[in-house]
Amino acid sequence: MPSFDTVLEPNFVELRNAADQANKEIGTRFDFKGSDARVELADKGKDKTLTLFADSDFQLSQVQDVLMAKLTKRGVDARFLDLSVKPEKLGGDKLKLVLPVKAGIDSDTAKKIQQLVKQSKLKVQAAIQGDTVRITGTKKDDLQAAMALLRKDVTDVPLSFNNFRD
Repeated sequence: MPSFDTVLEPNFVELRNAADQANKEIGTRFDFKGSDARVELADKGKDKTLTLFADSDFQLSQVQDVLMAKLTKRGVDARFLDLSVKPEKLGGDKLKLVLPVKAGIDSDTAKKIQQLVKQSKLKVQAAIQGDTVRITGTKKDDLQAAMALLRKDVTDVPLSFNNFRD
């Protein structure tokens, strides 16, 4: 039975490279001279976070812009970052913004994918397996139609497809 897995996994090597390049640019820019502006990638097992530090709101937005530019240049989709988080005050004017990196499909998105597949009237089935969704069908054409459907309708997260079995 042909199948494939729908996953949400960023390229962590490129993520680290983008953070390093952002730090390099921040270190050379004149508007960041003498400030504590930087980007750190914290790796706690499966949970990875990007932490942005700056001296003011304006500098924090500049650090975020530099990071987004580097992520885009390295081919990492910005939708992997949860940008709805608010910055925290550290002391004085210093700010810290912790951006969690999304990896693995959460249960709400998995249920949404499963509902989309059911409502599509394609001859495929979707099964939630941990943080992936496995889609199985009898024909490869149906699976490719399911991929196209998911690419079109699920736009809030950058889905990728792997483990294609024939």
